[in-house]
Amino acid sequence: MNRLSMTLKPLLASLFPLALLAACDNTPAQPDLATAPLAGSSIGGDFELVDTSGQRVTQDNFAGKWRIMYFGYAYCPDICPFDVQKLVKGYNLFAEDNPELAANVVPIFITIDPERDTPDVVAQFTSAFSDDLVGLTGTPEQVDAAAKAYAVFYGKGEENAEGGYLMDHSRAAYLIDPQGNPIATLAVENSGEAVAADLAKWVR
Repeated sequence: MNRLSMTLKPLLASLFPLALLAACDNTPAQPDLATAPLAGSSIGGDFELVDTSGQRVTQDNFAGKWRIMYFGYAYCPDICPFDVQKLVKGYNLFAEDNPELAANVVPIFITIDPERDTPDVVAQFTSAFSDDLVGLTGTPEQVDAAAKAYAVFYGKGEENAEGGYLMDHSRAAYLIDPQGNPIATLAVENSGEAVAADLAKWVR
């Protein structure tokens, strides 16, 4: 055996475990929160609403928690149920891989149709998806203030002969950090897997 082989063998032997660890650790590094898409924006802020038990809820109730904020309405015939389904699926997938982190994430549904979405109606809607999903409603003035804080636009459509109507509204699920800062929108328009990937990217 030549001298070069005698030198390289122990060196390669010592490097092999490190190479194996590097190959196994293919988890992408999380980006700096300061570079997040919504970092520094004015989205978010104080609100005063009520939960499905009729109890007063403000932003302070979620201090120290990551929040997923989605605005919609229980009587929505298509978009809202599909979005919430994907949001909850994404949250559950994230929780399977990151149970400790997920324990500090709260998915929240806020109605933009307080005329029909009473606490009981919101409770029926959210419970159809997950017990972890927090449902909030309030007076028209309270809901309007919350929607404005999160740059959500909405309006009531024309009533039909039976008194039913649709609500027009912007579509977004906001991820808010434990300090109440906006971080990113979650890809509820895509898939639950996309939502889970967004959560894995930012939540820490």
